[in-house]
Amino acid sequence: MAEDRLQKIIARAGITSRRKAEGLITAGRVRVDGKIVTELGAKADPETARIEVDGNAIELPRAWSYIIINKPPGAVTTAADEFDRQTVLDLLKGVDARVFPVGRLDRDAEGLLLLTNDGDLAAALTHPAGEVPKVYRTKLKGQPTDKALEQLMFGVDLEDGLARAEYVHRVDLGRRQSRTNAWIELTVTEGRNHLVKRMCAAIGHPVLKLRRMKFANLDMEGLRPGQHRPLGKDELRKLRAIARTAGRKRDASRRGK
Repeated sequence: MAEDRLQKIIARAGITSRRKAEGLITAGRVRVDGKIVTELGAKADPETARIEVDGNAIELPRAWSYIIINKPPGAVTTAADEFDRQTVLDLLKGVDARVFPVGRLDRDAEGLLLLTNDGDLAAALTHPAGEVPKVYRTKLKGQPTDKALEQLMFGVDLEDGLARAEYVHRVDLGRRQSRTNAWIELTVTEGRNHLVKRMCAAIGHPVLKLRRMKFANLDMEGLRPGQHRPLGKDELRKLRAIARTAGRKRDASRRGK
């Protein structure tokens, strides 16, 4: 295998994202053949060099794995938790591959989560410039007006900049309508922390429940909370096409800076 940048190798191994890998390198937490490397342009051949992060040797997976899970509320979206809470990896019974979550869902949120050991695909799908769509269904406190819902699409000012939904609509769950809350679905293409919660709070209707229904071309049809399954061939083919497009958008945004 040819040499590649260390941050790409670390991300491909599923340790962390490429951006966070850069932080590990500049912090002096990465060694190549026993020597600390702090230069972001440094390269190595992962097949011949011993690359360590915090003293632990990394190894690229020999085969890619792609799994979706219907995350239940209460599980945290991390590989390990310092407070010994249940993680999404604890739910992957029968999965031998070392996978990691693509993006995250809050502990109290539920719904579709993709896990993989394909670092390049994960990096492309989660970069903000990639504009990969995510559909959420959320229960709001109070009854928002049509004007309030339109504001989510026009854009709301948050502390880290303007945020807007690509699409918003009310959801009829076939039950007796409540006078005190409402269900809506909205599509966003960003991955900022607590984005949907902050957007809804900005229009005066805090989120009571949050469920991710779709990510890219994926849905969780047939999966009960806590259940998981591998991606089918057609799903994976379409997901890779979306990742390639997202990767090109990401690279174009970097060149434009």
